[in-house]
Amino acid sequence: MTLTPWIWSLAALALLTAAALLLRDSPLAQRLGRTSRAAQACGAPPRERRRNPRSISPQEARQQRQYALLELLELEKVTVDDIMIPRGEAIGIDLDDPLEQIVEQLRGISHTRLPVFRGDINQVEGIVHMRRLASLLTQNRLSQQTLLECCQPPYFIPEGTPLATQLVNFQKEKRRLGLVVDEYGDVQGIVTLEDLLDEIVGDFSHEDGEANPDIQAQADGTQIIDGMANIREINKTLGWRLPVEGPRTLNGLITEALESIPDCPVCLRIGPYRLEILESSESRVKRVRLWQTLPGRVRH
Repeated sequence: MTLTPWIWSLAALALLTAAALLLRDSPLAQRLGRTSRAAQACGAPPRERRRNPRSISPQEARQQRQYALLELLELEKVTVDDIMIPRGEAIGIDLDDPLEQIVEQLRGISHTRLPVFRGDINQVEGIVHMRRLASLLTQNRLSQQTLLECCQPPYFIPEGTPLATQLVNFQKEKRRLGLVVDEYGDVQGIVTLEDLLDEIVGDFSHEDGEANPDIQAQADGTQIIDGMANIREINKTLGWRLPVEGPRTLNGLITEALESIPDCPVCLRIGPYRLEILESSESRVKRVRLWQTLPGRVRH
């Protein structure tokens, strides 16, 4: 991902977002932004259909423009908390590890930027770009000192920051990765510019039709989903509307609904969705079968 094209993209997106925010109180925005369901009421096609290269009618083009405006207006409701990688899943370099282990980790890593810390991500020393380490690794000159010399200072983001705001902040600070912190300064997770843009304009890091590894479609129409799957990703992949105002993972949604970690097998209903716990441990739900019911129909 080169720098210059993304600066232009960021500027364009920031301007669009600012325009949407300025229009928020206008009569047009009041008519369009009463609820996100207005886009469906207008018959706007979903994101996947908008990718279709076929020619579209003027009416469809107007509907797509209206749907895009609605999505921009809805950005105010989405925060970095909704898209961040939780600290328990974050990958970084621990300076307390032996140098040989650090070198082995760096040679096999697929990430471009990594936090560097001592013992715990709350003790972060900086953010390193793999490009700056390439020559050190090939010449076997990597040490803790040279690693730290390649780091940028860490960039912190307050939890609850709206995506539209953070998009502008990433551009202003010329950063691509930030650490989300709570009111006590504890790191809660990691947010990258790529994740933020994925949420705004769709997932550009995967080819069309590439399967979500957390979701396994079954022949009977049900879906078997990993308990740690992100609810927003499930909704985007399947076109569902599981509640997102609360827990971020499927495991969190289930444990909140049941107020306990369930044993197997347990079934529950959340809106039009049916959930069957297939596997769980003492600490979390591991696998769940889900399906969406239609009015007047029951799955046997």
